[in-house]
Amino acid sequence: MNQITRRRPVENLDDAPPPPRRRLRRARPGIFGVLDLGSTKVACLIARIDNDGLPRVLGYGWKRSAGIKGGNVVDLVEAEHAVRDAVATAEEMADHKLSGVICNLSCGQPESRLQNLQWTIGGRAVTEADLRAVLTDGRRRAMEEGRESVHAVPLGFTIDATPGVDDPRSMICDTLGAQLHLVNASSASLRNLGACLAGSDLEIEELVSAPYAAALAVLVDDEKELGATVVDMGGGCTSLAVIHEGHLIHTAQVPVGGWQVTNDLARGLTTPIVQAERIKTLHGGVMGTAEDEKEMLHFPQVGEDEDHLARVPRSMVMNIVRPRLEETLELVRDRLEAAGLGSEVGSRVVLTGGASQMVGVRELAARVLDRQVRLARPHPVRGLPEIAHGPGFATTLGLLAWGAGEGRPILDLDPGTVAARGKFARFVNWLKDRV
Repeated sequence: MNQITRRRPVENLDDAPPPPRRRLRRARPGIFGVLDLGSTKVACLIARIDNDGLPRVLGYGWKRSAGIKGGNVVDLVEAEHAVRDAVATAEEMADHKLSGVICNLSCGQPESRLQNLQWTIGGRAVTEADLRAVLTDGRRRAMEEGRESVHAVPLGFTIDATPGVDDPRSMICDTLGAQLHLVNASSASLRNLGACLAGSDLEIEELVSAPYAAALAVLVDDEKELGATVVDMGGGCTSLAVIHEGHLIHTAQVPVGGWQVTNDLARGLTTPIVQAERIKTLHGGVMGTAEDEKEMLHFPQVGEDEDHLARVPRSMVMNIVRPRLEETLELVRDRLEAAGLGSEVGSRVVLTGGASQMVGVRELAARVLDRQVRLARPHPVRGLPEIAHGPGFATTLGLLAWGAGEGRPILDLDPGTVAARGKFARFVNWLKDRV
């Protein structure tokens, strides 16, 4: 689990003139940190927002993940060590000590719910207290035993019979209608996440849905407005986010990712995990050619001496990889169909994440999902080396975009954190305040 060697930032990213843009009103002030806890890596970035509204990374560090499986913390000690190492590297480079971070939400089997609520106003002006009451009522109704609401995003309001209102404050009506999108997750998983970071002397300042963060990093403005589905093919799971008219309207997750492909190769070829990962990276794919029968791959087998190498055609690797990726994309298709979103899903799918880079995945996705598909890399960010601009860092860079004010709801109705003596206590209070 050696840490990836840091590289000098790419000069042309730092020197290129930024596009014209204003600093967003809800951008984070000063220096802030983001933490991406994934099944394959833990990544920490420390950044600030420049005057043009774009983030600049001051320090970065990442470590091979440990103690995290499928986005969930399964070993607190190992997960804490990985977090500490990644954060310490970023802090040393930035010369800045973090007390809290913006963190991705991929644990606890996150689920989406849409709710339509009615609230009696009685012919007076709508106040912010009314909107908070609607939000609290929505969270209360969505709460299940053992689950907590993390995101509660107003998608739109109706003033009496007039729909399409973004901000109803100060408007007079008898009845206020609201459509809310809520994302909830397992309470136990969230508390384990909080305990992991508390053990690393960090508190969670904000949680952001992991696939939504990936969408912020890879989608262009027209895709956000017209509608697109982002499929983030990570190491431990594959997650999806449906964006329509600039809003997150659905998110889901399937417990299959790049790790399962590696495991299939290790079992099918009887080779160590590290060799299976190497074979997947260098030779994995789903679209074969006649040459694949002739191209022979050499690799050690479990328990054998390094001098004793197995020899198989590349086509055998394809035959192992293809069924797993087909299963993954079929599960994604089933989740989309079960959501019942219709045309709001959009006709465009954007693939990102490390597992999406295998040869032929785009064509396979277009066939299984029956939609237009493009492969996406995150938008460039100043101060980062080229290796950190790959699809595997989409969620990490999306957290930076969130810190810069991207993707936040028009109305900030969250009650925020409540002061407490300890970091973990503050995290628990943060959860209680949101339901």
